[in-house]
Amino acid sequence: MKAQLLEYTLRLGDNALILGQRLGEWCGHGPILEQDIALSNIALDQLGQARMLMQYAAEQKGGDYTEDKMAFLRPETEYHNCLLVELENGDWGKTIVRQFLFDTYNYFFYSALLNSTDNRLKEIAHKAIKEITYHAQWSAEWVIRLGDGTEESHQRAQTALNDLWEWTGELFSMDAIDEALLAEGIAVNLTDIKVQWDQKVNEILSLATLERPEDGWMQSGGKQGEHSEYLGYVLAVMQHLPRMYPEATW
Repeated sequence: MKAQLLEYTLRLGDNALILGQRLGEWCGHGPILEQDIALSNIALDQLGQARMLMQYAAEQKGGDYTEDKMAFLRPETEYHNCLLVELENGDWGKTIVRQFLFDTYNYFFYSALLNSTDNRLKEIAHKAIKEITYHAQWSAEWVIRLGDGTEESHQRAQTALNDLWEWTGELFSMDAIDEALLAEGIAVNLTDIKVQWDQKVNEILSLATLERPEDGWMQSGGKQGEHSEYLGYVLAVMQHLPRMYPEATW
């Protein structure tokens, strides 16, 4: 159970860490100053959540492991984030649609995690849920604005939705670790989250006049350490300085 809890903690931490790193790429490139700042703040919120989870993972690991080692000194195959968060940002529409799909999932996930029997995960969920709620509202409003906006913004949002849809199935796939921890009351039942996610996504896509893609074959493997070609580039940027100067402090 100890090893399963560690991997579960890393899955949550890596989702927040890699998405925060991706969103940070937008700093200084947002369409207007207000949204540049908003997206940068969301990136910082994600990194804050990642820090709490990395601290918990380092404590479980023991020895001289720290949150920094967990974040910066693991190889690609030891990251357990879902594939959706590591994809390229693309244009503003693609970043927003990706954020909406993940934020909606994350909101229902962390709402359920508030009831975890693991006190540390429960405590982290309590600290994170307020900002996660804001993220979900912000990205949903933007999806409606883009989808129900101009002909070009609608087309770009629909293209992004079509491209990203096959990466959403992994969010709800349960493996042996999910099942074992769910039986202990620690993990979240992803089947229940899928029902809530479907309802909310359908509601927002209807308001945005966007067409929901058909469910088909879905990408998977990120939770088990099998990643797309994109994660290596993310880690190369993120880990460059810590690996060059492993003893550096700031």
